[in-house]
Amino acid sequence: MNSLSINRSLLTRALLWVVTCCAPWVQSSAANRLIDEKSPYLKQHAHNPVDWYPWGEEAFAKARAENKPIFLSVGYSTCHWCHVMEEESFENEEIAAQLNAHFINVKVDREERPDVDRVYMTFVQASTGSGGWPMSVWLTPELKPFFGGTYFAPEDRGRRPGFSTVIQHLADLWESQPEQIRDQSQQMLDALAEDLQTAATNEALPLPALRAAAFDRLVESFDPDFGGFDPGPKFPEPSKLELLVDLAATTTDAADRDRAIQLLTTTLHAIVNRGLHDHLAGGFHRYTVDSQWRVPHFEKMLYDQAQITHVLLSAWQLTAEPRFRHAAESTLAYVQRVMTHPDGAFYSAEDADSTRNANSDTKVEGAFYTWTAAGIAAALPAEERNLFSFAYGIEDTGNVIPAHDPEGVLSGQNVLYRAHHDADCAREFDLPIETVVARLAAGRERLRAERNRRPRPHLDDKVVTAWNGLMISAFARAGQILDNPAHTATARAAATFLRAHLFDEENGHLARSWRDGRRDSRGFAEDYAFLIQGLLDLYESDFDHTWLRWALQLQQTQIDLFWDDAEGGFFANDAADSSIVLRIKADHDGAEPAATSISVRNLGRLAALFHRDDLLDRAEAGARSLAVALQRNPLSLPQLLIAAGWLDGTAQQALIHGTADAPSTAGLLREIRSRFHSRRVALRIDDASRTFFESQVPFVKGLPDGTPEIATAYICENFVCQMPTTDPAELAELLER
Repeated sequence: MNSLSINRSLLTRALLWVVTCCAPWVQSSAANRLIDEKSPYLKQHAHNPVDWYPWGEEAFAKARAENKPIFLSVGYSTCHWCHVMEEESFENEEIAAQLNAHFINVKVDREERPDVDRVYMTFVQASTGSGGWPMSVWLTPELKPFFGGTYFAPEDRGRRPGFSTVIQHLADLWESQPEQIRDQSQQMLDALAEDLQTAATNEALPLPALRAAAFDRLVESFDPDFGGFDPGPKFPEPSKLELLVDLAATTTDAADRDRAIQLLTTTLHAIVNRGLHDHLAGGFHRYTVDSQWRVPHFEKMLYDQAQITHVLLSAWQLTAEPRFRHAAESTLAYVQRVMTHPDGAFYSAEDADSTRNANSDTKVEGAFYTWTAAGIAAALPAEERNLFSFAYGIEDTGNVIPAHDPEGVLSGQNVLYRAHHDADCAREFDLPIETVVARLAAGRERLRAERNRRPRPHLDDKVVTAWNGLMISAFARAGQILDNPAHTATARAAATFLRAHLFDEENGHLARSWRDGRRDSRGFAEDYAFLIQGLLDLYESDFDHTWLRWALQLQQTQIDLFWDDAEGGFFANDAADSSIVLRIKADHDGAEPAATSISVRNLGRLAALFHRDDLLDRAEAGARSLAVALQRNPLSLPQLLIAAGWLDGTAQQALIHGTADAPSTAGLLREIRSRFHSRRVALRIDDASRTFFESQVPFVKGLPDGTPEIATAYICENFVCQMPTTDPAELAELLER
């Protein structure tokens, strides 16, 4: 999670002390307090026999009053191993009795409280060398961690202690040596705080060299056979793919541009054609457990749908590859169909697990998505069956090898992936390619209808501000790039929902999440960053300047709440919550980008829109705040390397002076939107928006009075513009330069 290289010596000594003291390690009920929480994850545990508390002062006060450690369990509702640990341990009466006797037990949804998760995950990773969910951490009553891990099996397995053993030994240790544990936990926390300190540089970052170094690492780690940048498991890593898009569009060396395109398209073809992609209903799973992108971990996260769609749209602009456009459109359709609230906001995730049929109570990972060969044969007519099986890799005994299915739940099952493309199928079956395309489409539709009769996986229907911001961006950019006003309308509806339900008009603050009419009290730096990005993309789609007003307001609030006055950049959480024992600044673009990375780009875009040098200065300070992490490993912050392109003050403004409904306006916009440009802002001036822009940008006062009937385009850099034009062909020439 954190890319800093933690000095583990003190942490390791402390953990060894705990282990030594704990040696030898040889070996539904009435509703609890979680029933009143809005989080689906917390509600899943509301009938455990464990005496759970939500994160909050009630639990902390009880721990202090009884001088008991806190057992903190962190997960999320679509986490497969969280379900496993619940079934094995938290629903076990004997283990629950142990927990209740010795600890104050606190359950946290990491998606609602990323600040809590980030602090203790940093501790777990620093002390054990790895992390993940479910996360299990033991804290002193003062909330300082002293032991942690991830999933624990209920019983001892070989040399690995089971959860019951861990509980008992930690309870005995606290009973005999509480002050020593407190001392050790404080030392560990101090060591973490020291290593997490960021030192900004006052010098300009060597951005060309850092971008080149990051590109070199992508080339070195690239899998030439299957695409991607890991040997397996394979994650889509959209931030790295976005960097390749940016390099392909901006690198001056033609060979490097071609290489960036090759890495990008090879990886995207694997993501789109193989098992990560849901070929029947659209959307993408979280990752694949193998190196060939064949067998996915089946959960679907909103942030993945948003970010992968974002990359596919940019890649389609660069390459005109139809598969990229189709995959983007089918993903957006899936999100609208399954992950959208009736009033417009987007839900968080779909689970990996479900029952195989309505008569079963046992949930199995992938049950909704996988097929037996017999099931395929029963669902398809004879003329489609063999063709479909050839195209999608169906095998009589299943196409999941045992090494990729350690739990054995996919035995005999098939994961759909494109084993052969349309041209291969046409040759194999001696059919016109048009017939192949039509029959495969019909087969997918038949299977989708059959699959929809199965029990669906659990839907986490909470609304997370940050992830909605990412999805607003995806729909807004699709509205622009695909010239589809319906996508813009979807983005607009989500933004309107967030304004109504997750924004406090009185103090200007965002909430993190909302569900069933309830929102929480505070958002985090990424909520502001991702929503501001979404609002900027939405403005460039519908040119309603009220989105820009809100974006400017949120940008100032984000600065007020999260800015590090000493070193620059944005802390992940504000300073108001005393229960957060470490204030961390995310310095890694992982499954979600770091708030500072996206905020640097937001500030650069706002500076380009409004000619605001103060915002550009702050963007530069934000980039410099992560200089140490960036120079240690440039590839840890690909989004920051993209954002840094806005810092040299040469961003392009494409200004259209014309009415919204004029055909001439649409013609000019089509020319602008058909070309990928990583450092361009677009704005449209008409009678409704002119007063607002004149108050912000002196250049606008010099435009001709009134709104012309024939729209005019101005292509500018720092509002120093080339000759205006009303001719789309002339505009195309200007843009090609």
